[in-house]
Amino acid sequence: MVHESGHEWFGNNITAQDLADMWIHESFTNYSEALFIDYYYGKEASQAYVNGNRRGIINQTPIQGPYHVNKEGSGDMYNKGGVLHNMIRTMIDDDEKWRAILRGMNKTFYHQTVDYNDILKYMTEHSGIDLSKVFEQYVQRKSIPTLEIRNVGRPGFFIIRWNSEVDNFHMPVHIFDKDGKKVLIKPTTKWSTHRFDGLTSETIKADTFNYYIGVTTQ
Repeated sequence: MVHESGHEWFGNNITAQDLADMWIHESFTNYSEALFIDYYYGKEASQAYVNGNRRGIINQTPIQGPYHVNKEGSGDMYNKGGVLHNMIRTMIDDDEKWRAILRGMNKTFYHQTVDYNDILKYMTEHSGIDLSKVFEQYVQRKSIPTLEIRNVGRPGFFIIRWNSEVDNFHMPVHIFDKDGKKVLIKPTTKWSTHRFDGLTSETIKADTFNYYIGVTTQ
């Protein structure tokens, strides 16, 4: 990833239209610290940095504030916002595309005021992933979703779903197979069946290092 400046880049290039959306430039400013580490020390180090930032997340109120009352959202907008962007990078799983999204967004919205819907629409269109429910959960809600994994009594067969505040929540997530390789699945709030040969409810693991989620297995 190429290092871009922080506050000067996001704070002045892209500005929130309402104070409620201050999370936009503050989250990208926070994430720019990870880009800096990525550029100088590598991707693994930058993702470890983002993961460590979770310790500062409180999850008591949403990072987006209420509109039209001149009120910003939670201070979690910095760390939780950076975590959100890293998750989207992980979902895309194509760093060239991710780099193009970050640069393209700053070119498209250069010196403009934007809001939640502008950022959501741009990132959804250019990532090819419907991020509407992801943004609703991580920006407009205070909690994080939980991935529920259940073995269905046959070796290697599982049913998986999201438990979330958001109705009809869906978000891609990576599961590790028996060889430790990441497999992308696309669970929703409805149970779906997945096969992971060689795994049991004790050994199946989701990528909780790069996805800020809860996980329960049974």
